[in-house]
Amino acid sequence: MVKIDIRPISERDFKMIPVDSVTVVNSRNREKTQFAENVRSIRDVGLYKPIVVNARNLKSSGKYELICGEGRLLAHQQLGLAEIKADVLDVDRKQAHLMTLGENLTRTPPATIEYGRAVKEMRDYGMSMKKLSAITGKSQTYIAEYIQLIEQGEERLIKGVDEGVFNLTFALNVARANDSSVQHLLMDAFDSGIVNTSNLARVRKIIEDRLEKGKDLSLGRKKSSEPYTLKNLKRDITRITREKESFVHQAELRENRVTRLFMAVSELHSDPDFMGQLKREGLAELPELSRHY
Repeated sequence: MVKIDIRPISERDFKMIPVDSVTVVNSRNREKTQFAENVRSIRDVGLYKPIVVNARNLKSSGKYELICGEGRLLAHQQLGLAEIKADVLDVDRKQAHLMTLGENLTRTPPATIEYGRAVKEMRDYGMSMKKLSAITGKSQTYIAEYIQLIEQGEERLIKGVDEGVFNLTFALNVARANDSSVQHLLMDAFDSGIVNTSNLARVRKIIEDRLEKGKDLSLGRKKSSEPYTLKNLKRDITRITREKESFVHQAELRENRVTRLFMAVSELHSDPDFMGQLKREGLAELPELSRHY
């Protein structure tokens, strides 16, 4: 497993190297305002933090490969500076790329999709979950589930988790829905206050059944061609809730009737005259169920 350890200053090899001798292997977009401030700072104050480069292929290519500090390098190029101070390493490309990802991670706000992608990429390049947990301050389980969301492309869910709108368990339950249309409808329903942590599983089942079977869930019709909207969902939730309430009400009525029947049988069983009449007719033996009432 690739390890990335912090090296003490005494072990670092700082050199002034030509700006045009550095090649950028993994470039990324830069925020314009921040880049302009970097240019101003280097012009007025000088370079505070050296760039980090890899000299592993210097002899064969004549170029250092940039590990960290693309913004500082570009600022030097824009200012027309010939040299730049660099921390020169000699590492393989895999380790160099992990170092680049690690620096990008520290610069990326946690409540962004880019942060999640950086975490996933570091895992893909061989960084252990234990190391990622130490870097991010999150548990290994959290990191593993977070990466799962990234792999499934659930950017809306990741943003919700990062911003504290809902917890990771809620996001994972949404992500487990059958397809993206169900997931998006669940998120719209959450935004509208229809879905919450307690009723998510039930609402997801309603949506999946509705998309699979059509309007009449009980008849199992073929999938409807018309779009399923929040309005449809509200209507189905209301209808199914009423059906369940009606079922519970009918069950309670039947239970009450059976209870009254057993109470009446029990009371008759305690009447000597009635039991004597039953014995004479050969009907004194009570049903098994009523004995245990």
